[in-house]
Amino acid sequence: MFPLFGQRMPVINVEDLTDKDKAVMEVNQLKLEVKLERWLTSKCCEEIKDYIQAGVEEDTLVKGISEEKNPFKEKGGCVIC
Repeated sequence: MFPLFGQRMPVINVEDLTDKDKAVMEVNQLKLEVKLERWLTSKCCEEIKDYIQAGVEEDTLVKGISEEKNPFKEKGGCVIC
């Protein structure tokens, strides 16, 4: 269960817990994870590929930055005499 807005989860020092407490925490975590919906990797990869290809024209990481808009381009060379 998620904490209410504005409340924080208590900080737990795992080294201070008993082996039984650690086992209970692990079992609770596994119970949460088993309820998660799982997808086939092949399906996820196809969806990610389609998403990337749909936005390739606007994607700076794929397309690159034009020289006019690049704030990091070198302003001039450095000459050492």
